[in-house]
Amino acid sequence: MTPTHEPRPVDASSVTPGEPWGPIETFDQVTSTNDEVRSRPEPWRVVVAERQSGGRGRLGRAWTTTPGTALAVSTLVPLPSSGPSWVPLLAGLAVHRAVTEVAGVVTTLKWPNDVLVPGDDDRKLAGLLCEWTEQGVVVGLGLNVDTPRNDLPLDTATSLRVAGAPGVDRERLLTAYLTHLARLLRDDTGPGGAGPTAYRAACSTLGRAVEVSQPGGVVRSGVATGLDDAGRLTVQTDAATYAVSAGDVMHVRSR
Repeated sequence: MTPTHEPRPVDASSVTPGEPWGPIETFDQVTSTNDEVRSRPEPWRVVVAERQSGGRGRLGRAWTTTPGTALAVSTLVPLPSSGPSWVPLLAGLAVHRAVTEVAGVVTTLKWPNDVLVPGDDDRKLAGLLCEWTEQGVVVGLGLNVDTPRNDLPLDTATSLRVAGAPGVDRERLLTAYLTHLARLLRDDTGPGGAGPTAYRAACSTLGRAVEVSQPGGVVRSGVATGLDDAGRLTVQTDAATYAVSAGDVMHVRSR
């Protein structure tokens, strides 16, 4: 069902995560929110756009959103003292927590940070793209909020509306995401912290049969057994146990 209200831009004045975040900058259209942040890389900068002419996700994939019905937001977070490796995972956890808090929709995380809705056949609700700079990590989020099923770009995608939560306030959702992200990065970046522990509990990849397509065309099949201290996915194959730092993970369904 298509929303009956007219799409409206995000109201920056209603997004109130507090410190350390800077003012919320809203744009009607940019090439990509990540590129906009990289053009002026200031710590805790937040950029939101309704349209992206060159939006992208992980592994160079295009990411498209419908104006007024999604969140396309990028931030620049300083490098934590424990290093950058857990930032992409904790960003996914921040989305997972914000969605539960504001929309009441149950989600899980597919390593490293795809947000899935298990009640909607594990369709993808949100994805993140993290890019490293000298000033910190650019964290880009694309989240389908009020997008109808027939407006989603892929059959494997979903939205909060499709998952049973129509009309979720985007400002409240963005405020919750930024609040959780800042808290996690402040308190829980180390491998033994509460954030990594919570991430493991929310990650549905762990314990699953997976296929991992890695750079260079290498595909490994096995069981995802855990995460190492750097947040890498450990996969047990017939031959050995591997630590995966980059790649496309597919959950293999049991027959």
